[in-house]
Amino acid sequence: MYQTTKFEVDKNTTNRTQHWWVEFGRRMRTDKWVKSMGRITRIGNFAIASSLKENQQQPCITCTTFNILAPIYKRINDEDPSCRESDYRGYWLDRNHRILEWLINERSSIICLQEFWVGNEELVSLYETTLSDAGYVSFKLGRTNNRGDGLLIAVQKEYFNILNYKELHFNDCGDRVAQLLHVELTSTFSQWRNSNVRQEILIVNTHLLFPHDSTLSLVRLMQVYKILQYIESYQNDFQLKPMPIMLCGDWNGSKRGHVYKFLRSQGFVSSYDTAHHYTDAEADKWVSHRNHRGNICAVDFIWLLNPDKYRKLLKASWSEAVFGMFKYLVRRASLTENDAFAFLKADNEDCINYSGFCEALRQLNLTGHPYGLSDEEVKDLWLQADVDGKGVLDYKEFLRRIWNSTGPDQSDDKKEGEKGNGSNEAQEQTIGFSVKNAVLFPPEVETGRWPEDYSLSDHARLTVVFSPIRIC
Repeated sequence: MYQTTKFEVDKNTTNRTQHWWVEFGRRMRTDKWVKSMGRITRIGNFAIASSLKENQQQPCITCTTFNILAPIYKRINDEDPSCRESDYRGYWLDRNHRILEWLINERSSIICLQEFWVGNEELVSLYETTLSDAGYVSFKLGRTNNRGDGLLIAVQKEYFNILNYKELHFNDCGDRVAQLLHVELTSTFSQWRNSNVRQEILIVNTHLLFPHDSTLSLVRLMQVYKILQYIESYQNDFQLKPMPIMLCGDWNGSKRGHVYKFLRSQGFVSSYDTAHHYTDAEADKWVSHRNHRGNICAVDFIWLLNPDKYRKLLKASWSEAVFGMFKYLVRRASLTENDAFAFLKADNEDCINYSGFCEALRQLNLTGHPYGLSDEEVKDLWLQADVDGKGVLDYKEFLRRIWNSTGPDQSDDKKEGEKGNGSNEAQEQTIGFSVKNAVLFPPEVETGRWPEDYSLSDHARLTVVFSPIRIC
């Protein structure tokens, strides 16, 4: 099926790879690389965290996200970018056997993979069979327009009952997709069985568009907005009450980006940063990816939202995120807030009107192209800014609603609504999760370095240990 050529891997590269694999085996046998003080003490056989030793009776679940680098994208000859691993069956088969060995040895409760080569039946069969034999149920989803790669999500049947599985197609320039899995904890968590504690979780797996230019940053932001809209619609359609939400994947954006800030505004926390007590401002503590340009960055996240976390209205957070992008673009052009106000104003006017607002967005390349904001989305943004409906914004309103936008908060309304519920509602409880630990492999990336001898992927693997908690 695949044509063999005479291309050979450089012997030094091969030796480094073999040396790494031998070293990995030695480390797994000796646990020499284990770190104490809250770090995971063993990656394998359920990823037990040292901090859990204080409470041995408390069960935990683990979640792994990993972009495994599809062979159709993996370059194996720097001098010939068209030479890809997919042309050499022995190479991609060996690498994916090693990836599977890692995954099965680690035995995470939840596995989310990106760049899964759905276009190759042999590889698909290898993963599905191996995971099934190890006690997992898995779902795959290819990107639209036959791109060749996609997503795979798998959960251990021992820990979860599958309640529903949904697919989301973004239908944008990147042909990206997302998976939503609705699960319930099984009787393994026996301390809450036969009680009124709901034990359901929503898990999302996705891989956002790579930002090749500034216009695509808006596309990625819109992809996240679509995910959150879909989750909201799913919960409303099935009349589901609040439950924990885990968003896993390759987000192709760092802690400095608009996607990160958008998710934080909705109450999500980065599990890895939470485990290591990193603030939102600490963007260079760790990395998880070396991209095709040779840059290293942190783009792989497992986001957690607990059901007791009060959030802003989604549309308000979306407007805030777009206005944040507007502010970033005008600042990049060395414009102050006074300049930005003048930029938005119509000619010979002291206030911003709708036409001037639309023209400014067009000049910033936020509209006027197939993947920009639609007319309806621009109108929604204007309504979020023009709260009083006068049709114009003066300078103070501009500062409050656009330049320093924080959006209205619904937390007070939600609290009032909960106070008004009956006693049965007050008695009902659900689970949430505390982040007990998180680890990246290879370990060098946790210090912001990328090891040259790492060959499994161009992404690090992130595993998080979660402990269920009771939430009223």
